[in-house]
Amino acid sequence: MVTAEAVRAAARTLEGIAVRTSLVELRDLGVYLKLETEQPVGAFKLRGAYNAIKNLSEEARRRGVITFSSGNHGQAVSYAAQLMGVRAVVTMPETAPAIKVAGVKRWGGEVVLAGRTSEDRRVKALEIAAREGLAVVPPFDHPDIIAGQGTVGLEIAAQLPGVATVVVPVGGGGLIAGVTAGLAAAGSAAQVWGVEPAGAPKLQRSLAAGRPVTLERTASIADGLITLSVGALPLAVLQAHGDRVRGVVLVDDDSIREAVHYLWQTHRLKVEPSGAATTAAVRSGAIAPSGPTVLVVSGGNVDPALLED
Repeated sequence: MVTAEAVRAAARTLEGIAVRTSLVELRDLGVYLKLETEQPVGAFKLRGAYNAIKNLSEEARRRGVITFSSGNHGQAVSYAAQLMGVRAVVTMPETAPAIKVAGVKRWGGEVVLAGRTSEDRRVKALEIAAREGLAVVPPFDHPDIIAGQGTVGLEIAAQLPGVATVVVPVGGGGLIAGVTAGLAAAGSAAQVWGVEPAGAPKLQRSLAAGRPVTLERTASIADGLITLSVGALPLAVLQAHGDRVRGVVLVDDDSIREAVHYLWQTHRLKVEPSGAATTAAVRSGAIAPSGPTVLVVSGGNVDPALLED
């Protein structure tokens, strides 16, 4: 499990590294946004990546690290590794947005393209890790990753002590598990909702089954949320906090696209589809804000063309 002390320790590790991101009120929607777009890599992933690499042994860091990612985690691992003088390799899908591939390279990461699914890039990363002796920094299924993401929950509880509802986008489950654990560590009674693309309902099905369910295929404009399954550890964390996890709602790509446009055109916020999923859930009526409500905006690495589509 991911303990309250592990989340608090991650917060100490991340001091001066991760930004304490803004909580801004959108009065027209009756919600607050937690803007993880403000992180140096444009997404929340820096929190878990830095925490995980920092907790490796010196020998492991000397050999280098590798991860598999649709983009944001790869950028975060590359950025964190660069800060520590560590080699970083990232396996990414052949369909990865150019802006995310460029981001990994900008922070010194070595990009290896591998297939189209999360499993394709995971298998390739493990193969390279075994051959070159690199430490694997997984995107979500690891206690140090989840503890790092948990600092989002700690911050929300401190910034809005009366928060009643927190809505979180779901890819592999590391963020929603971390936020849930972080809120618990802060003593907050807030309830948590997950949001997934309609084309990738892996957490919804896993919670119903009581175990991780692997989908045959996933598809969505929200490229960061289309893993084939959630991690076993994130699911276990959510099950352990079942009294505060309300459930998971699905949003279609039209709703996500509309939310991207709304955030840009109305509030001048550049948000990628994965990050806009929580806004889409509210604007589509899938979730009705209940009490002070925070929508986690997970990332802003968006193709500029999408803002004007």
